[in-house]
Amino acid sequence: MSDRIGRNRVIRAGWMVYALVYLGFGFATQGWQIWALYALYGVYYAMTDGVASALVADLVPQSEKRGTAFGLYNAAVGVSALPASLIAGILWERINPTAPFVFGSVLAFVAMIALTVLMRASTRATPIVTA
Repeated sequence: MSDRIGRNRVIRAGWMVYALVYLGFGFATQGWQIWALYALYGVYYAMTDGVASALVADLVPQSEKRGTAFGLYNAAVGVSALPASLIAGILWERINPTAPFVFGSVLAFVAMIALTVLMRASTRATPIVTA
């Protein structure tokens, strides 16, 4: 799908699914709702996991720096997991169990907007060619 409509669009659509699923988790009251949301979470994961790696490959020219780019991408994902979990725990404990899901949903919307702005800015910028 990302080859046809673009990686940026697929990732943004996936993050939209994520935002809606997390919002749903926050307000679900029945077991079947949780099961349906988990199925949709799988759709999000399928839409974004491989496509994000492909986007990293697209953004880094073929060179010895591509491995570094994948390392930095995966390090950023891994390093952000700890503070994300801490924030979720604090929100759950101090506010209510809905709060971390709403917070995650809002952050997904913010990330979607940020990716849109950054990709538009990068397409307008003059590419830097390194030898």
